[in-house]
Amino acid sequence: MSRNWILAPVLVQVLLTLLMYVALIRAKTRAVKVGTVDLARRALHDDAWPDDVQQVNNNIRNQFQLPVLFYVLAFSLWAMDAVGVAALAVAWLFVASRLVHAWIHVGSNYVPHRRRAFTVDWFLLLLMLALAARGLFDNA
Repeated sequence: MSRNWILAPVLVQVLLTLLMYVALIRAKTRAVKVGTVDLARRALHDDAWPDDVQQVNNNIRNQFQLPVLFYVLAFSLWAMDAVGVAALAVAWLFVASRLVHAWIHVGSNYVPHRRRAFTVDWFLLLLMLALAARGLFDNA
């Protein structure tokens, strides 16, 4: 198995982040058109935007929290040539969970469901960390 396969879920996670930026542009454009933005405060104050814009913006911020650790771990596994079936499965599960988290976050935004998705992400990163540690010691 090629270690490069670990880059596929990384690319999907990057695509998710970029799609959230598209959603943000659309939400901001819609808000400006309907006049729900405090134009004088919009450059420096998040609360100048309506809730639907803030909701997407908050999701984008979230894409630079746990996913950053995912990127580090994925590239660490790649660099150590420690990409196996388990690492690929965990990486894909992480990205699937991030998709669910984003869907909840920009949809219903029901915090208990979001928290569950976040917790799954956290545990999957812990598994990736364990796989990376094993790869480090196996290659030592």
